Amino acid sequence: MNSPASNKYLEQANKTATLRVSEIFYSLQGETSRIGLPTVFIRLTGCPLRCGYCDTAYAFTGGENMSITAILQQAAGYRTRYVTVTGGEPLAQKTCLTLLTALCDAVYSVSLETSGAMDLSGVDPRVSKIMDIKTPGSGEVEKNRWSNLDYLTSQDEIKFVLCDQADYQWACQMIQEYQLDSRCPVLFSPVHGRLAPSTLAGWILRDHLPVRMQIQLHKLLWEDGPGR
Repeated sequence: MNSPASNKYLEQANKTATLRVSEIFYSLQGETSRIGLPTVFIRLTGCPLRCGYCDTAYAFTGGENMSITAILQQAAGYRTRYVTVTGGEPLAQKTCLTLLTALCDAVYSVSLETSGAMDLSGVDPRVSKIMDIKTPGSGEVEKNRWSNLDYLTSQDEIKFVLCDQADYQWACQMIQEYQLDSRCPVLFSPVHGRLAPSTLAGWILRDHLPVRMQIQLHKLLWEDGPGR
């Protein structure tokens, strides 16, 4: 348990520590095992990757500086226990680690959406990490930080976003080579508008893969756009 002095220090740190925030919004979680849950999304600005299928390029720049205290206050107004910190690439801002811990301390169920290109070793263990593994079709396969696999537990998830059959075959190879399904759940997602969901479903069933297929619920409901 934190002492009164340490609690006071944390409160002060949360007031002074700032992050560049692209948007904070309330929606249904569109992906992962939390799909469909009413969730507060905290989207941080900035990303060092440029995936060819990126649908949040608007978060590369802009946004506003917010203290962690202000972020917590805004999140509390939505009255849900689920919070997702996303981007861009949220871990590109070092203060993201402090934000994640503050959200956990506030008794939220916190998930982190990350590209897999940033070091995960400092992420609060209470956070559910949703880590991408970038495929050749993304244009950023060289950015995969394979050492991050050592920091994943059964509460985390690995996500492959697949552009085509070549990506699918590559992902199958990675699952086997790194025994990914023994580490945590593995998700396969088709790139919206490029790979037909029914085609991907057929491949998964044909090959008896130990993965969960997902389709982005938010795009089915609202298509593209900020705040969804």
